[in-house]
Amino acid sequence: MTTAVDRFRAAVDRRDLGALDDLFTEDIRLYSPVKFTPFEGRPMVLGLFGVLLRTFEDFRYVGEFAGASQTSADGTEAPSAVLLFRATDGGREIHGIDLLHLDDDGRIKEFTVMVRPQSAVQALGEAVLTGLVADGLVPAP
Repeated sequence: MTTAVDRFRAAVDRRDLGALDDLFTEDIRLYSPVKFTPFEGRPMVLGLFGVLLRTFEDFRYVGEFAGASQTSADGTEAPSAVLLFRATDGGREIHGIDLLHLDDDGRIKEFTVMVRPQSAVQALGEAVLTGLVADGLVPAP
């Protein structure tokens, strides 16, 4: 059986932003390593993914763990998956994880991204902000 996590990984591998739309709940929250408050709502998170898919070089998932964990929004336990990824930025390797929480229908309701090293977080933050401003999703600082 193909899960939302499988479909998510396949969409990211194909860089298929349209395929992500049905996988996210309307009120999805994405917690970023470069912003304290979450990105909220499907339109904003899809816009962010558009920027991320353009920004990361050689992005690939290299592992997956499944289980359950508490969500950040309300502390309820939800089916969850941790996806380990690698990417490059300017020739430097980035390591990270995506923590996905699913709703009762199997759609992604919460998404947390963690990245290392710190220099990668800073470079990613600058690149993403530039992309979000260019796409009209946030005002220029």
